[in-house]
Amino acid sequence: MNRHFKSYAAVLPVILREREGREEVLLHRRANTGYMDGKWDFAGSGHVEEGETASQAACREVLEETGLVARPGAVRFLHLSHRVKEPTYYDLYFEVRDWTGEPAIQEPEKCSAMAWFSTEELPQDMIANRRRTFLLARAGVAYSEIIYHTPEEEETL
Repeated sequence: MNRHFKSYAAVLPVILREREGREEVLLHRRANTGYMDGKWDFAGSGHVEEGETASQAACREVLEETGLVARPGAVRFLHLSHRVKEPTYYDLYFEVRDWTGEPAIQEPEKCSAMAWFSTEELPQDMIANRRRTFLLARAGVAYSEIIYHTPEEEETL
């Protein structure tokens, strides 16, 4: 009998606000996580835990990492990215516009900075697959696939 492979589900909340006539997204710089440390990522990114829905996970991660409060019924699905590598991930992107509080680093051991960026001017040192997927989602694409053959490919997309 064949064994089923294991895959993981991650949520990537795209926390947005309007400021002085432009749209901004909240990013954090990863630190000490073992994955893309030193690069900008969507604030509140994390894993779906057993027994919770993806929208619940997105709201939990937003609270745990930024201190912002969002409700599962208020987040909107944006995109599903299937990343094929070891391990395989299903990344679920959610738009988070309805939130309360002031963002602050809640896990300083995993995050060295947090800042708002214009959605039109994302930082050059943002995780490549996150930037690519965000741009696809903004163009109305709901699903994408990324297949990595080498670790270097993940950094450059």
